[in-house]
Amino acid sequence: MGRVRGMAVNRKTLSWFDFDQLIDKLIPQFDVEFDVLLIITRGGIVPGGALAEALDLNIILTASVDFPPITMEMNESERARLQAFPKFVQFPENELLLGQKILVVDDVWGSGRTITAVQDRVRSAGGVPFTCVLHFNPHRNLFGSSRPDYYADLTSTYIIYPWEVQRGPRYAILPGIP
Repeated sequence: MGRVRGMAVNRKTLSWFDFDQLIDKLIPQFDVEFDVLLIITRGGIVPGGALAEALDLNIILTASVDFPPITMEMNESERARLQAFPKFVQFPENELLLGQKILVVDDVWGSGRTITAVQDRVRSAGGVPFTCVLHFNPHRNLFGSSRPDYYADLTSTYIIYPWEVQRGPRYAILPGIP
C-alpha cells in the first residue's frame, strides 16, 4: 500500500514481460486501420512506440497536456472548471489531423481528463480519434459512461510501469557518476 496525493492506494509494479502481455492484449482489438498515432507525453511514449512498431505506423505525433491538479477539498464547481481548461503545451497542427483516423495513446485512463481533452481537440481539427490505454480505471473516470475505445486491462490499482522504476539521474549508469 502506498500514498498518492494524500490517499492510500494499492500499488502494482509491472515488469517488461507484463508490459509485453498488455500490448499483446491490445493488438487483436484494433478493428480500424489507423493513419496516425498520437502519443500523449509522457505516459504514452513507451506504449505508443510499441504499438507504432506492431501496427507498422510511420506517422507518429505527440501531444503534451497540462491540467491543474484536482484535490479532494474542491467543490463540484471548481472540479468542473479544472476539467474544462487544459493547457496544450504541444499539439500537432490541424492540417496533420484533418480527415485522418488517429490512434490516441496513453498509459492509463484514470480521471480521463487528459485523453478526453486530446480526443476533443483531434475532433475539432477534423480528425477521427480512437483512444487507447494500457489500463482503464472506471472508478476514477470523470466522464460517466465514456471509456477508452481500446484498453488492455481494468484496474483500480496504482500501476507503476517498468519505465517508471528507478528513473532519474541518481540511477544513471555512466562512468564517473556516483
